[in-house]
Amino acid sequence: MPHVIVKLWPGKSEQQKQCLADAITEAVTTVLRYGEDSVSVAFEEVTAQDWTEKVYKPDIQAKWDQVYKKPGYEPF
Repeated sequence: MPHVIVKLWPGKSEQQKQCLADAITEAVTTVLRYGEDSVSVAFEEVTAQDWTEKVYKPDIQAKWDQVYKKPGYEPF
């Protein structure tokens, strides 16, 4: 605990995903003060054509109040 799932389009290298997983793990351990051994990070690749139905509508639009970093431009 916690388990972080990153949903993204296919095409990122294993090195890029590992680097992001390491950065997420570091942020979680620093900010939430969990030990590194209690953090897990997974990647779920979703094609661009499936993004709206499989990610945007169920995970962003339907849970808008739970999204801390919202997509798109936000003025300061």
